[in-house]
Amino acid sequence: MKGVVLAGGHGTRLRPLTHTGPKQLLPLANKPNVLYCIEDLRDAGITDIGIILGDNMPEKVRELLGDGSRYDVRFTYIVQGAPKGIAQAIGCARDFIGQDSFCVYLGDNILKGGIRHMVKEFLAGNFDAGIALCHVPHPERFGVAELGEDGSVLSLVEKPKAPKSDLALVGIYFLKPSIFPVIENLKPSWRNELEITDAIDNLRRAGGTVKAFLVRGWWKDTGRPEDVLEANRLLLEDIEPNNEGVVEDGAQIHGRVRIGKGTVVTKGAVIRGPVVIGEGCHIGPDTYIGPYTSIGDGTRVVGAEIESSIVIGDSVIETSNRIVDSLIGRHTTIRSANNRLPKGQQLFLGENSTLFL
Repeated sequence: MKGVVLAGGHGTRLRPLTHTGPKQLLPLANKPNVLYCIEDLRDAGITDIGIILGDNMPEKVRELLGDGSRYDVRFTYIVQGAPKGIAQAIGCARDFIGQDSFCVYLGDNILKGGIRHMVKEFLAGNFDAGIALCHVPHPERFGVAELGEDGSVLSLVEKPKAPKSDLALVGIYFLKPSIFPVIENLKPSWRNELEITDAIDNLRRAGGTVKAFLVRGWWKDTGRPEDVLEANRLLLEDIEPNNEGVVEDGAQIHGRVRIGKGTVVTKGAVIRGPVVIGEGCHIGPDTYIGPYTSIGDGTRVVGAEIESSIVIGDSVIETSNRIVDSLIGRHTTIRSANNRLPKGQQLFLGENSTLFL
């Protein structure tokens, strides 16, 4: 079985962060989202992986992933260009797939529990397609599957106004080359996209067998800022404490905290986990870093309070303001313009920003 990872799309709901790179590269617990997807495929025994590139700085994806050898896999890059739907992106991989079965993994997914059991069952059975599903509170935001009492798939609809179930398609699909002629005959949806839900449902209507797999554990689609922060929180729940930096006497570390090489936590700083701090950071005096926060490499934080936030890295935060539930892009500078102490600031800043609070 081969793998196909979608790393394109414009990520409009995550702007301005996606003005400077694909959303699949946004870090969760200090690791780019797409790497969790690749690790899931690799751990399920899938090592020959096609990477679908869009038109939003695809060179950044190539720079991060390389040829795949550092992740014990092999990558083939496939250029999609302007996004016209998931089915269209999958269709671009036809030559790469050949006659093999394959697993499609949307690169902005994050999943606990992995896909090993799904791969094993799909390959062992006589199925034409497989879909991963998860119960969600707002199914109208997703593709939705309706299942029969025996677990068979009765229908698939993309973002229905009146969902027939709460089972969302999570963006992981198991397919065979028989899907490609179906994609060729698809018509654009009301969103003017070629929908993979339509393709699989058409395959089912033509007599194909579609297997439904339920996610073991949690799943998050990281298409919106609040989803990115929630995924970060869920991942930090499972971190193991580890300190490869320097924690000076008088600094306080509470709970599960991971600190990277070359990072210095000075006297008077307080860190309350779960927290991940990258390499080469400086956490200065009178700084409080609270639970569910990820601080990327090369960041300097002095005198600030930060909680439940992501700082992507290479940033300077020197402010007396309290920052909560925020996404802060790379090469960002935040400083105080006065000495007021507001209740808190929620920030969503793209790369190379400078802000005086």
